[in-house]
Amino acid sequence: MITDKNTSHFFAHLFRMKLINRWPLMRNVNTENVAEHSHQVAVVAHMLALIRREVFAGEVQPERVATLALFHDASEVLTGDLPTPVKYFNAQIAQEYKKIERIAEQKLLSMLPEKLQPFYQSLLLSEQYSADEKLLVKAADTLCAYVKTLEELSAGNHEFVLAKKRLESVLEGYALPEVNYFLEVFIPSFSLSLDEISLQDGLAFNADPGILPD
Repeated sequence: MITDKNTSHFFAHLFRMKLINRWPLMRNVNTENVAEHSHQVAVVAHMLALIRREVFAGEVQPERVATLALFHDASEVLTGDLPTPVKYFNAQIAQEYKKIERIAEQKLLSMLPEKLQPFYQSLLLSEQYSADEKLLVKAADTLCAYVKTLEELSAGNHEFVLAKKRLESVLEGYALPEVNYFLEVFIPSFSLSLDEISLQDGLAFNADPGILPD
C-alpha cells in the first residue's frame, strides 16, 4: 500500500487516456481517444442529470454524475479499450471482462496516497455507483457514441451505418425521458455545418468583402 511520502503514479497513468484510441476495429475519419470521450460523456451526463432534476422533477446530483462520468473509463489505462464485439461476444466473456475492470479499478485506487483513497473510492469503483447514477452515465456514454456515428457518417464514412442503427435501438431501450429530451433538443444540430449553427445562433461575423474569395 502506498504511503503519503511515496511517489504516486496515479496521474501518470490517468493522463495516458489520451493515448488509447476508441473504435479500434473500425475505419475512422477522425480518431477519438478515451480522454476526449470521457470529457464528452461528463458534459452530457451532467446535462442528462440536470434535465432529470429540473424538467422531470427527479432527485439526482448533476455534479456527482458528471464527476463519475469523467472517471468511468479510467480503468482502461490498465486494460486498454477492448472492442465491443469482443467484449460482448458472449455472456461469459462479458462477465470475465467485468472482473478485470473491477481489478483495474482497485489497482488505480491503490496508487493514491492512503489519506486520499477514501475520497476516490466512490469515483473509481463502479460498484459504488447507485443504479440511477450508473444508468445516467451509461446513457451519456451511448449518446456520445451515437454522436460519433453521426459525425463519421456526415464525413462519408459508411463504416458506421450499422453502429448508428444499433445505438438508436439501445437509446430507445433506455426509455428515459431525459434521453429523449436530449435527442430532440440537442442532437439535430450535429447534422448542421459550422456556418449553419453560427447563423442560427447569431454568431456569424460580417465578413470583410475584401477577403472574400472571387
